[in-house]
Amino acid sequence: MACPRNSITYNATRCACGIGQLLNRSSGSCEIFGWPSTITTDKDVSYTGISFAETFFAFDRIRKFTQSQAVFLEATLVMLLSWLLFCFILRFTNLGDGRSIWFNLRWWVTRLDVFFSTRHWLDDQDIVKKRKTELGGTFSVASWIVFIGLFAALLYQIITKRTIEVHNVRATGSPDLISFENDLEFNITAVSDMSCSNLRGIGNVVTGNPGFSDFKVASLSSIGNYTCKNTSSGPTVNFKCTRCRLTNDYIYISWHFVDLPDSPAAAVGFQFNFTCKNGANKKHISFVSGTLRNGSLLDERPVTFRGIEGNILKFNLFPRIYHHLHDLKLIQPLFHEFIPGSVYQDTAQLQASMGRSTDGILNTTLFINYLSAYIVEIDHENILGPVSFLADLGGLYCISIGIFFYLLVQCEYRIKKLRNEDTIIRRIRKRRKALDHWDKLRRYVAYTWDCSKLVDDAHKTTKVSAICGLMRPSTSSGRSSSERGSSRTNMQHSIMSSKKPAILFIEKNVIPQPASLEMRSFDSASSLAHRDDISNKKSSDDDIIPQPPPMEFSEESSGSEVDAIDIKKKFQLLYDYNVLLREKLIHTQSLFNALGAKASSSSTMEHGA
Repeated sequence: MACPRNSITYNATRCACGIGQLLNRSSGSCEIFGWPSTITTDKDVSYTGISFAETFFAFDRIRKFTQSQAVFLEATLVMLLSWLLFCFILRFTNLGDGRSIWFNLRWWVTRLDVFFSTRHWLDDQDIVKKRKTELGGTFSVASWIVFIGLFAALLYQIITKRTIEVHNVRATGSPDLISFENDLEFNITAVSDMSCSNLRGIGNVVTGNPGFSDFKVASLSSIGNYTCKNTSSGPTVNFKCTRCRLTNDYIYISWHFVDLPDSPAAAVGFQFNFTCKNGANKKHISFVSGTLRNGSLLDERPVTFRGIEGNILKFNLFPRIYHHLHDLKLIQPLFHEFIPGSVYQDTAQLQASMGRSTDGILNTTLFINYLSAYIVEIDHENILGPVSFLADLGGLYCISIGIFFYLLVQCEYRIKKLRNEDTIIRRIRKRRKALDHWDKLRRYVAYTWDCSKLVDDAHKTTKVSAICGLMRPSTSSGRSSSERGSSRTNMQHSIMSSKKPAILFIEKNVIPQPASLEMRSFDSASSLAHRDDISNKKSSDDDIIPQPPPMEFSEESSGSEVDAIDIKKKFQLLYDYNVLLREKLIHTQSLFNALGAKASSSSTMEHGA
């Protein structure tokens, strides 16, 4: 068979990979073993079962994603600066007539003034007024951003450092050691191109201190059992001990690999995994795992392990009692040291070693030091109770509010214009709403009375009737009708210009109604009385049109505002006066119709004659 690419030859006919290389069977070439040297151990006991909190809240994922509180603080700073920059740019936009998008944005910024609406700059002896300003809205949202950011950082601190772990070391005795029953499992893989067929010399265990009376050699089956399994990384030796009760401080387990045809005994590294479980409560586990390439110094230079000298992996076992887990007794394995044996870093030396039959071996020893003289007692203490959490929360709230309240007071102290900045936006908004409501009122009047023009048009011309629902007077009706139209227009002018506060009062409080329903809004008794009075005047003198009712208001209402009762009385008099004029007009029209009929009949008689 042809040798793989990048390989070396030995004994003239055999091939092997070079220093720190493994055979990639898919590509048919030797490649460098690139896994870094790492040692991984659990910080505390791990859980093999499903945990509700870890599953649904995923604290570990949050911790990995955030890494530290700096992420929350940086995000808070970015959001704060973005908001302040947005408000600063928005400040220089034009308000217009209150209908632009910039005005609406600035208005809603003022509505966000939730913290400082009654805490702005106040002059002495002034009434406290509730104000909502742009500056207050800007700083209110800014204080919210700071508070939420600090609150998120506080939650992160609670999640990561809500408790502290207290360790207490005490001397142990034989009863304490006997009570420890753990399931131990050790897996070690020789990273190489070998297989379990190269494995030799396994089956014994050495306990005790060499040179002392407790030094003994026993069968490995007295402690546990072992197996070998081929993996993609190389042969994996597995040791298991169920419900182990370790009574010796030192334990040695050794084995070795030998050369086979086209499979030399050589490795480029070691991988291990040491696991301990409690015999009664198997959901708790402690472990240590790692990858070794070149000794305990974790040097990353590629090497090849081969030769008579053994490679020793040292582990320490710590008996621990977890009081916060119902006095859980668990042994904690920790990696102590890796002592490499025969190591080659030169290709020529490796070729020479593979040519010697005496070097065709790879020795491995597992050394376990059981620290049985002391027991570590572990307990968790909560450093953050409900009272301290509320105190921290209140402190964050006060800090976020206090910072921006100080900035607000300083700005309003130096720029007095900011003290009344809310009045401009409110005035524009009120004017816009008044115009919108007035347009609605104009449409309502036009729809109800079918008026082509309203009161403001009546001021410009005397040809348009000021009262909706009446026909426009004809210019060919004669002198009396034009005089009536002019008198009616003059009467309207006198009503509208006599008292300006009265007009304002009408614009705010009086809603026009149809002519058929106007009488319902007035007092029926006064209406009947006025009608009787006018009818009496009509019966007394049927030819004389009475004078318009006087529009002088009472002395009691001569103040800044006109009483609504006086206005209603004046309107009732005007209404009765209009009724009388209408009756006169109908009577005059009937006379004209009668005269017209007589004239037509006389003309026909003359023509007939």
